[in-house]
Order: sequence, then C-alpha cells, then structure tokens
Amino acid sequence: MPFVIAVPGETAPGERRVATVPEVVQKLVKSGHEVRIEHGAGTGAYYPDDLYMAAGATIAYSRAELLNGAQVVLKVQPPTIAEADQLPEGTIVIGFMNAGRNPEAVFRMRDRKITAFALELVPRISRAQSMDALSSQATAGGYVAALLGASHCPKFLPMLTTAAGTIRPATVLVLGAGVAGLMAIATAKRLGAIVEAYDVRRAAGEQVRSLGARFIELEIDAEDQGGYARELTPEEKIREQEMVSAAVARADIVITTASIPGRKAPLLITKETVATMRPGAVIVDMAAESGGNCELTVPGSTACESGVTILGSLNLPAEIPFHASQMFAKNLYSFLALLTSSDGGMVKEFSDEILAASLLVHDGEIRHGPTRDLLSGGMQ
Repeated sequence: MPFVIAVPGETAPGERRVATVPEVVQKLVKSGHEVRIEHGAGTGAYYPDDLYMAAGATIAYSRAELLNGAQVVLKVQPPTIAEADQLPEGTIVIGFMNAGRNPEAVFRMRDRKITAFALELVPRISRAQSMDALSSQATAGGYVAALLGASHCPKFLPMLTTAAGTIRPATVLVLGAGVAGLMAIATAKRLGAIVEAYDVRRAAGEQVRSLGARFIELEIDAEDQGGYARELTPEEKIREQEMVSAAVARADIVITTASIPGRKAPLLITKETVATMRPGAVIVDMAAESGGNCELTVPGSTACESGVTILGSLNLPAEIPFHASQMFAKNLYSFLALLTSSDGGMVKEFSDEILAASLLVHDGEIRHGPTRDLLSGGMQ
C-alpha cells in the first residue's frame, strides 16, 4: 500500500526552506500517497498552506496530528533530540543529518529505532544525480555567495563607460570550483566582473574556462575518489598558499568554497594574506560552517580587518528558499522512488546501492561505517 508522508516545519534558526513543495506534493498524491504538511511549514519559502491543500495535501495543526501513523518524515535540517523523541519506532526520516555535528540526535534515533537516511551520503554516481541534494543546495549557495560579495563590494562589478569616465570591472576570485564555486563563477560573470578561479583538481580547469573565467593553475592534481579533493601534502600546501595569496591580494571579491567531507575546512587565506588585500575588498567564506577557509572568519558573523570585510554567513541556500526548496523537494521525490515497491508500498529491504550507502541509522544500529567510527568515542 502507498505510505503516509509527513513534512514538519523546520525549527533551526534562520532555516526558511521546506522539504517539499506543492508541485511535488501533487505527484506524490497522484501516486496514491497521503501527504501531511505541518501548518505554516512552507511559509518561509513562500509556499502557503492553501497551495499545499490545492495540491492534495492535508494540513496538520499539531505535531501529534502530523506524525500519527506517518511512515516517512521529510526534513531539510537534522532532527533535534526533541523531534526524534516524537517519532514512533520504525519511522523513516530523510534529510541532511550532519552526523558529525549532531551525535546526540544520531544516538537518540538509534535508541528509538528510527530509520534515518542522510542525503549527504548519497553516492555521486550517474543514476543518483537527481537525488544529489548536496549539489542542488550548493548551486543555491554559490549564487547567493556571489550576490553577497557584490552587495558588500564598494565597486561596480561590470565595466562602465560613462560621461564621468570609464569604470574598470571588479575582479572576483573563486577558490574551489565544485558545484558551489561554478555557480558563483557563472553569477559573477553575468554581473560583469573579471573572474578568476582556482581548484586543486586540474580537471576543474575546463569547467572554469567554459564559464569564461581564468583558471589559475598549479601543477598539482589532488582529485581523489568520488570527485572530491584529497588533502595536500605539506610541500603542496606551501606552493598553493603562495599562489593563492598573490591572487587574493589583487581581488576585489574572494569567494571561498573549499571543504573536505567530514573534516574541518582547509585554511586558504591567512591573516597575513588578508593584510595584503585592498581596502574595501570582500571575502565570502562559504566554508564558515565547517570552520572557514579564512583564518579571520567568524562563523555566523561579519568581521572587518585592515579594511577587508569577511562574511561568515551560514546556510546560504536558506537565503533563496523558494527555489532551494523546489530543488530539494525534487531530490527527495527521486529518492522516495527507491523506497517504493512495485505495488506502491514500502520496499522491505534497503538493498539498492544508493539506499545502502545513505542509510545512517536502522533497527537500533548506526549502519554507516565511517559515522559509526567517528562517533565511537562518544557511543552511548
């Protein structure tokens, strides 16, 4: 039989996204599923209750009403301990879990025998592209980062020819040419800036150039399995730092996106490098949530040093909640298809490679090996 899907409102500070949107609800209902939306869950993303009702969803005015009999719960942010306590045994929760930063919630879901799928663990294989929420949200974040840099920069980004003379275009440097970096590059180019980019993966150069930006090359290839960047050797780090520092010093806006899954963000911009930047320059540190790529970044705040503005904004996708929610909802819709059996009910085993890779907690156990190892020191 089709299953009951519940979508609670997000409670994390500043979170405006919602896990599904009316367009996707309509598809789920057409497939026979019952969809419940917590009252006001989509308000922050500009999806009011009446649009969900028109799509066939039921509006629940309390958590008890929302979760009673629900088999699947869709979320953006990880469940809190309080939210985990509200879930009946056997409930399936799908969303970002960020287990390393939320160990207590993981332990609570384990103890309550909740099944949790972590979207950040979805493997980057071709058949999983439609479920790649990390990439969809990084796209939103990269777009917002470029706009933030432009709004804080005291210069025009495009070249202008005016009666008062010619205005030279601003220079934007993007460090890290993954999904977020490429979107930041494309957005800055559309705004008319001169754009440079650097990534330790040489293969990224072709993508950077295709967007009209200049790729800063260092003879290092640090691409690891899965398309992520490996950690550099000490010698490579020194060479990288020298080249990056020179590029940072001539930029008006620097957008940093470098991160290593499950690890502290690599340091790319030291305080000494910040001191060489032009007054009025802006750094947008997209890695602020994992420690920051700039030594002077203050996560969640704006810092000023030597005339340089350093933005440590968190959760940039939430700044563009309408489309970020739309993309996230479509990722979840594709993921739900893997949980649906041929008769429209729930699959009995999570044997599909995508489900197996993203299964974080199930049947009272932490199933994801690296997470289990990471949290072993605090096992309860």
